[in-house]
Amino acid sequence: MTPQNDSKCIIGSDEWCAFLTLGLPAIKARVDSGAKTSSIHAINIERFDRDGAHWVRFDVHPLQKNRKVTVHCEAALVDQRVIKSSSGDKESRPVIRVPLTLGGITWDVEVTLTNRDTMGYRMLLGREAMMGRVLIDPQGMCLMGDQDKNTLLELYAAE
Repeated sequence: MTPQNDSKCIIGSDEWCAFLTLGLPAIKARVDSGAKTSSIHAINIERFDRDGAHWVRFDVHPLQKNRKVTVHCEAALVDQRVIKSSSGDKESRPVIRVPLTLGGITWDVEVTLTNRDTMGYRMLLGREAMMGRVLIDPQGMCLMGDQDKNTLLELYAAE
């Protein structure tokens, strides 16, 4: 029997993603098919209303171990969900829906906002965001393209 991949891209256990509408040209994500929901590192989360709709503003330190680079973001709030971590802790988190770019392909994903300072990655790419679009090679890393430190600093210097 031949497996059908329906032209899905093959990604590794971690990948560089972009959220251009948030001003994030590169953020390294841990690919986690065990996690249902995707999350992104966010601090100073503040809810507000704009034109009768609920919005959220927040700051992101997109580069791990680098607090000098801060991106101020705003997005429409689509939900508030209780998320259970792998350790069993529950946290109520704001949810936004934004375009994610991975390897030149862009699609809308729902992402929860939470402080990931203690985590190894600034983003977690969960299975709902990947469903029907990717296959995971757990042995691979940055199969969709890597970013070196100088390129990252240039990308964020322009912000």
